[in-house]
This record gives sequence, C-alpha cells and structure tokens, in this order.
Amino acid sequence: MATNKLLHMNGGFGETSYANNSLLQRKVILKAKPILKENITRVYRHIQPDCLNVVDLGCSSGPNTLMTASEIMGIIHAVSLSLELKAPAFQIFLNDLPGNDFNTIFQSLPEFYSKLRQDKGDNFGPGFIVGVPGSFYERLFPDSSIHFFHSSFSVHWLSQVPKGLTSNGGTALNKGDIYITDTSPPAVRRAYCEQFREDFKLFLKFRSVELVRGGGMVLTFRGRLEDENPSTTFNLVGKVLHDMVLEGKVEEAKLDNFDIPYYGPTEKEVREIIEDEGSFSVERVEFSKLGWDADMNESNEGSNNIEDGVAMKAKFVAQYIRAVTEPLLKTQFGEAITMDDLFLRFTNKLVHLMQLNDLVYNNLVVSLTKRQTNA
Repeated sequence: MATNKLLHMNGGFGETSYANNSLLQRKVILKAKPILKENITRVYRHIQPDCLNVVDLGCSSGPNTLMTASEIMGIIHAVSLSLELKAPAFQIFLNDLPGNDFNTIFQSLPEFYSKLRQDKGDNFGPGFIVGVPGSFYERLFPDSSIHFFHSSFSVHWLSQVPKGLTSNGGTALNKGDIYITDTSPPAVRRAYCEQFREDFKLFLKFRSVELVRGGGMVLTFRGRLEDENPSTTFNLVGKVLHDMVLEGKVEEAKLDNFDIPYYGPTEKEVREIIEDEGSFSVERVEFSKLGWDADMNESNEGSNNIEDGVAMKAKFVAQYIRAVTEPLLKTQFGEAITMDDLFLRFTNKLVHLMQLNDLVYNNLVVSLTKRQTNA
C-alpha cells in the first residue's frame, strides 16, 4: 500500500482534528529549536541571499505549521539585524501529501501576515508562503533552488507499507499486529528497516539536488535507542483491534493485512544511511525525550486524585493518536468499527499501562549540511 493517497492527518478544527490535537508535536518542534537556529543561522551567514528559500516538509495543518515558519523568519530577522544587513525576503514552501488540509492553512494566512507586520515592523523582509502538494520521496523543486529544509515528525512515515510482510504463499508474517513487536518474526523487522533505508536514502538524494551548495537541513523524527523495544502507541492500537477481532467486530483478515507505514530508526541506522548516500555532512545528532503525554502538568487542575490525572493524560494521548491514524484506519476497516469505540478502548488500556510504566518517546534530531563537493 502506497501512502501518497492515504496518509494525512484529520483536517479542519473539529474535536478530533490534528489542529486541535498536536500539542505534543508542538513541544517536539520547540525542543529542536536550538538546533534549527544553529543550522539556519550558519546557512544564512554563509550565503546571505536576498530571498531565503525555506521548505517545511510534511507541514500538516494547524497552528504548528505557521509557527515553524514564524520561528524561522524571526531567527533570520534577528541575525540580519546583528550583521547590519537588510533583512531578506522569505519564500516559505509548505509541503505535504495531496490529502493534507491545505485549505485550513491558506485561510489562516491573512491573520499570520498581519501579526508578522505587527510584531516585526516595516523593516521586516516580506514573506511569501506557498503550498507544495507532493511526496518528499519524489522530486519537489528545481535543482539548487532551496537554501534550507525543515521537517518535524514526518520522515518516520514510509512511502509505503514495507515489502516482504507476507510469505510466498501470501500469509501475513505480522499476523495479529500492525507494527513491530517483541514477538515479531525477524523478517518483519528486516522488512521495516529495509523500507526505511530505501526511503531515507531516496529522500536525501532528492534534497541534495534541490539544495544550493552549503544549504542545510534539520529533521526531527521518532527514533529509538539501540536497546529499546520498537513498540509504540501503534502497538496499543493493534491490541485494541485484536480484542475487537475476538469479539467478532473486526474481520481477522483485515487486521492481519494491516500494517502501519512507519519506522522509528536508531541513531546508528540513520548515520549509516547518511554516510552511504554521501551528499550530506552530519553537524549534530541528538535525542530529545518527551513523555507520551507531552509531559503534561502534574497538577491536573480539576482532578481530585491521581487516577483522574492518569485518565486525563490517557485521553490526551488517545486524541492525538486518533488525529494521526483515523484516516488510515477508516480506509482499512471502513464502517466495521466506530472510531469513538476504538479510542475509548485505547484510552482504557493506556490508563492501565501508564500506571505501570513511564512512557517516553525518544525523538531523533538530525542537523545536516550539503557537502560543498556536490553539484
């Protein structure tokens, strides 16, 4: 299954929309800001273009999208002032798959531009924001036209469900699960790893052609430590679906043939692919830890006890996982299940899990520079 027509977050501003359930992703972006600032400042100081061309890959929709654009423009504005240079114009390209809710982004642009003028004044370089629908596993821009690429929580999504997840006879190798578990056959792990390697190498190749010499890139995605079990929140969704199979609410074959097109790599895997592809120098690689609950305030105003606090956190996690996975789940299971039922079950399982374990995401932040020897 290719993801270019199926993978997108819940659009709009409704209760289950990504726009209203992306606080965790916002915190991930803010944690990576120092590395973003370091890389894009170096690029601007080195090139000093009249117009800085920046791309946000996998931009999605909602407040995080334009927050990233605003952060980048603010960083460069401050640097240009410190260098006593005229602030550059900004061309910000927002990229995501065609199913992304670009309309919501465009509708918020007038307010965004107005706030920029209010905050930065007349000396601020003009900004031009453009939507670019398409897969970042394909070419998106002309040769040597982009100064800086940014991507947060996108590159861990694969171009397709990994090849090799069925036997020669057509039997699902990951039967009963939707992602890698500690009991998955070695062939399943290899298939996911090989698909990520193929995709990420292609991603790097295309970005290197599109970047100017000395251009930069900062990527943040879900990673994992070398000794860490690859299990994620997706495995919990899989357990809920398995329960529903046992209750006759979901067809077993549909679960057996459903696999999440996602992979959280280790630092070693990422470095090896970058070195093998050869277009980029690694400036920094860091892990950024964040709880599944986005490290919500422990005080939990309005809750009377610890159990209420855990329930609130579990509901918070369920809402953002629903915003991310609902379109994929609806495509696979159709009307056979209701999302309200599925994610209520997910919440209940998560409450129990949170009472037993500290649940943490290890997010990988990678800062890259295009090597000068590349054309």
